[in-house]
Amino acid sequence: MPEERAIQFISAALQLEQRNLVMNRFIARLVGKLRKNGINTLLLKGQEVALSYEKPLWRTCGDVDLLLSEEDYQKAKDYLPSFASHSEPEHEYKRHAGMMTGRWLVELHGSLRCGFSSRVDRQLDKLYRETFHGSRLRSWMNGDVQVFMLREDIDVLYVFTHILNHFFKEGVGVRQVCDWCRLLWSFRDSLDLRFLESRLKDMGLISEWKAFGMYAVQYLGMPEGAMPFFTDSGKWRQKARQIHALVIMSGDIGYHSKAEARAESFLLRKIRSSVQRTCGLARVFQVFPLDALRCLPSILINGIRQK
Repeated sequence: MPEERAIQFISAALQLEQRNLVMNRFIARLVGKLRKNGINTLLLKGQEVALSYEKPLWRTCGDVDLLLSEEDYQKAKDYLPSFASHSEPEHEYKRHAGMMTGRWLVELHGSLRCGFSSRVDRQLDKLYRETFHGSRLRSWMNGDVQVFMLREDIDVLYVFTHILNHFFKEGVGVRQVCDWCRLLWSFRDSLDLRFLESRLKDMGLISEWKAFGMYAVQYLGMPEGAMPFFTDSGKWRQKARQIHALVIMSGDIGYHSKAEARAESFLLRKIRSSVQRTCGLARVFQVFPLDALRCLPSILINGIRQK
């Protein structure tokens, strides 16, 4: 590597590490402050998933996602605006509210719902209730603050449905699939495979799991032995090729659309998002035709519900 490129790479890596360290300190302060006010939280996605990487500080950080019980979600919605610089409109169906706190966007989740399938959301509601009624939790000592997280198999299911939410609506990037793979690799010896298979069948997502599993193995180098329910056949290889083409087309998505959307009128946003969702589903139809048709009503209805 030329010296100039090497210096740029090292500089970018150091900046990324510093940003992650700053975010981790912010999370510790935020979780500690909420806990002192009687509000208990679980860390979702982002920095929680980063812990599964060999070098957590080298994963690009984004927002701070917190999962709360129904009661604590209402408490947090009332408490956080007092020191937030900006609040986004709440998505009532998903029970989701975003607030800018300093330099970070804090997203409060009062459910695990994704909104692309009512059948999937019913099962995610069950996982949500199990989480706050006796399910075992994981934890991370972030400095001197204990941060709680979803248990392994529920976390894997949630991250996978989050991938599909993007895939069915607007497109998914390689990084999101890598997050799922890192969780599977880290938890390969502790996952309850019977539980996982049962919930995937209840959600109707076995086909999607096997197709993305083949994509991860064939294109991202995921070891077959660490991919649950992996099936090597021409059918799944074909779907993996189609997924790969859509991933390349999508690029790395998700960070610029919100700011652009806020500048548009409500009607224009709805028209634009409806066209975007329909075009996205038309592409997904090539891979999962039946599920694309089943998901169309939920995606359009939940898109209209969102402010």
